[in-house]
Parts: sequence; structure tokens; C-alpha cells
Amino acid sequence: MGKGQFAGIDQGQYTHCDNGHFVCWNRPADGAWATLVLAHGAGAPMDSPFMSEIAERLAARGIAVCRFEFRYMAERRLSGGKRPPSPAARLEEEWRAMYAWVRQQTTGALAIGGKSMGGRMASLVADELGADALVCLGYPFYAAGKPEKPRVAHLGTLRTPTLIVQGERDALGDRQTVARYALSSAIELQWLEAADHDLKPLKRSGLTHGGHLDSAADAISAWLSRLLPAPGV
Repeated sequence: MGKGQFAGIDQGQYTHCDNGHFVCWNRPADGAWATLVLAHGAGAPMDSPFMSEIAERLAARGIAVCRFEFRYMAERRLSGGKRPPSPAARLEEEWRAMYAWVRQQTTGALAIGGKSMGGRMASLVADELGADALVCLGYPFYAAGKPEKPRVAHLGTLRTPTLIVQGERDALGDRQTVARYALSSAIELQWLEAADHDLKPLKRSGLTHGGHLDSAADAISAWLSRLLPAPGV
């Protein structure tokens, strides 16, 4: 790794924190009223277009976003290989380390979440960590092509206030299938019309990906503002 760059990310865009992870911050220009730690999905890094664009939109709405990279993904970035995600237990441990680090860096309300796998791993530790809220974007309710094997047992007893922003035609959890699950009353679902796992709508719908990302950011901001205490309260 060069001194001035982390495999394509400008140095001013990332921080090498003391637990060994690399993080990217998007901070509101006028100060944040909440902070969200956001993890990436299984196949795309913390600076993917999706992660970058949603973080920018949230920061524009007053939410500081700390994106971090699981170690397997950081190793992919450096080696150029396709190393698979680490076992769940290791990813959960990395979440614990990141939450503790960000908690030391910030004051006020702190939410956690992520895209797809990153959100699922956050949901597995949210109650334990005592996070103020959980935000999931494109939740993987089941593996692709395996709706008969849902991964939702823990979602039935989740206590952390949770918002899941989901595309109606998500191949890992479409609206019709998810409606059959017995989810905790702490979970609120925000459905995006004609959208897939990346929140992209069908072209024939007349909707746009950018519009859906704006809707997702609006929903997250409005939900967090109702849920979390204002700064200084």
C-alpha cells in the first residue's frame, strides 16, 4: 500500500483507525444530528457507487456516515483477488470493534446498518451493542434462489428499532415473500416500487435509481428524526 493512497481511494477520503480497519467519513457541513455506521455488502467495497451515493445523500440531510470495510474486502482491494466473505462470527466481531471505535469518536445518537450482508451482520449484533437504531438497505432475507430457506429467526425477536428499505422485487426478499414472515414489531419496512436488491427500479416503471436513493435517504432521515432525541436533549 502506498503512503498516499489506499488502492484507489484518495488519502483525504479515508482513515486508518486503531483497530486496523479503513473507514470513510461523510460529514455534514453544518454538523450532524446523528451518526450512522454503514457496512458494505458481500461483493462490493465501502466506496462502491451505491455506498458512496447513499452516504452523500444522508450527509446532505444532516447525518454523519462512517463507512468501513471488512478485512476480507480490504484484502481483496489490495490483492485484486476474489476472497469470499469471512465467517459470520468474524464479521460480527469486526462490527463490535467498529462500533466501539466510532462510539469513542462521536457524541449523540449512533445508529448502525448496512447494505445487504453488512446490514444483516449489523442486525445480529444490534441488540448486544445497544445501538440506538438499525438501518438496512436491501436486506438479504434469504440466499438468491432459496426463498424456502429464510434467514429471519433473529428478526422475530429483535429489540433495536429497525428500518429496512427494500425493493419490491428484491431477489433476496421480495414484498410478497417478506409479508409472510413474523417480524419483530421493532422493524419497519419501507418498500420502493419496482426496485431490485440495489434499489434500482425497472426502466418501464418511469422511476430512476437516483430518485429511489433520494427516497431511501428521505425515509432514513425522517425515521431517525422521529426516533432519536435531538442534540442536547
